[in-house]
Amino acid sequence: MGNNKHLMEAYDAIIIGAGHNGLVCGAYLLNAGYSVLLLEKRPVPGGAATTEEAIPKEAPGFKFNLCAIDHEFIFLAPVIEELQLHKYGLKYLTCDPHTFCPHPDGKYFLAHQSLTKTKAAIARYSARDAEKYVEFIGYWSKLMSAIAPFFNAPPQSILGIAKGYKGKNLADVLAIAGSKDKALNFIRTMITSPEDLLNEYFDTEIVKAPLARLAAEIGAPPSQKGITAGLMMLAMRHHPGMARPKGGTGALTQALVKLVMAKGGKILTEQMVQEVIVEDNRAIGVRVAGGKEYRANQGVISNIDVRRLFLQLIAPDAVKPELRDKVDRRITNNNETILKIDCALSEVPRFTALETETQEHLIGTVLIADSVAHVEQAHSLATMGQIPDANPSMYLDIPSVLDPTLAPEGKHTLWIEFFAPYQIAGKEGTGLDGTGWTDELKNQTADNVLKKLGEYAPNLQNSIIARRVESPAELGARLGSYKGNYYHLDMTLDQMIFLRPLPEIANYTTPIKNLYLTGAGTHPGGSISGMPGRNCARVFLNRQQPFTKAQQSLNDLWRSLLNIN
Repeated sequence: MGNNKHLMEAYDAIIIGAGHNGLVCGAYLLNAGYSVLLLEKRPVPGGAATTEEAIPKEAPGFKFNLCAIDHEFIFLAPVIEELQLHKYGLKYLTCDPHTFCPHPDGKYFLAHQSLTKTKAAIARYSARDAEKYVEFIGYWSKLMSAIAPFFNAPPQSILGIAKGYKGKNLADVLAIAGSKDKALNFIRTMITSPEDLLNEYFDTEIVKAPLARLAAEIGAPPSQKGITAGLMMLAMRHHPGMARPKGGTGALTQALVKLVMAKGGKILTEQMVQEVIVEDNRAIGVRVAGGKEYRANQGVISNIDVRRLFLQLIAPDAVKPELRDKVDRRITNNNETILKIDCALSEVPRFTALETETQEHLIGTVLIADSVAHVEQAHSLATMGQIPDANPSMYLDIPSVLDPTLAPEGKHTLWIEFFAPYQIAGKEGTGLDGTGWTDELKNQTADNVLKKLGEYAPNLQNSIIARRVESPAELGARLGSYKGNYYHLDMTLDQMIFLRPLPEIANYTTPIKNLYLTGAGTHPGGSISGMPGRNCARVFLNRQQPFTKAQQSLNDLWRSLLNIN
């Protein structure tokens, strides 16, 4: 065990993991005048937010997003504006239309950012569903506005949340829950299942299937109670809209890295943190593989999942047994993660359901979801440890249609997310990390997924120049995520807001002094938003100057209440 005098380099804050939330957190601390060191286990920063030339030999010049791709949540946060990321090269390209779901019978769902255009497209199949779609998206857009202030504040900070409520947010709160009946209906909406709610609103699978598929992005079957929050995914694509950084998701990481470096921050890659050094119940630094130690004067901030942090990086006697036990047993991961397929293509896939000269319908996401039952199978089988590849449902993008810089001229990249189990039932102890996944099995699964996609776009099979398949076990090992869960822990209602990751450690702080939490496993959760990073930075800064900050917050709150600007 190291002690203070042995810790060489010292920084105000040390951040474990240079994922986008760690970088965002570091950027805010640097702006406030603190010195920051980020330690990243991979050769490149970014965590799940990278764009890499992943098949350099067979497909040089093809750039792939190895995990995150479609950005929505970040536009509900002030991160881009506050950090002035455009000055560091970040440029977003809007996806419009944003969602295309072809069906085997030739029908298709196509949603534009404009609700009017989308309504007209649905009306070709059902006038009632077209009307109900506008009503449905309207409800979820209001709900998003009503809860957005919760996203941009520490979840147990009543003052911080209250400050976020301005005129429109308050009006939307009243629209959603402004009477006893509305409030009770809102509660019912949140605790029912996406499937039940979709059946209440719609008649056709054309509308229900893509909505169910996007709701299930939370990582659970649409029949599961308490995951209806996932239904806001499609509403967010209408407002504030869906976009991708020019140059891929990694361009967001690059802008953040440039900002951190410009402000004097330090990022070290291939530095696997092996221990958080705790003395007298205070985090004082970290030790990396190879034995080097770094001193943290004000705090250690973890951007990795809380399981690894508490069960692997902290000496058992430094954590109360009750908390260790809860972290080990109470946090849930339902065994569902993704098998990731990236392909370099010689030409764009041509979908028989909609053949046009322009490729406009391929700008956004393409969903293979024939029915709610199809989506249900894709998720429930994975949860049970079975690979749902007999009739695969999938989420895919052809990012080079919107951003030609990602592939050589005239060529394209294909990004496929296929939900699969991390641990295959009956194959415990075999394959990579005992999960049952082997190279043979992952490639066989990818063959089945691509064969299914070929039924919708027959030219696909002959256009694949090269492919990269990453099994759930490989994804978990690369990202360092428990059971391959890129959200760190399930995004279900029992593990959200002031319950994420656990009520005792939900406000970005821990019982160990100067040890802070950020990342997907903290409020408001996974996906690209930067909110956990920003919120954690605010908690850290408030801890450094508590009285001044509290006084300033009170003054700001009174001003907003009295509407004095």
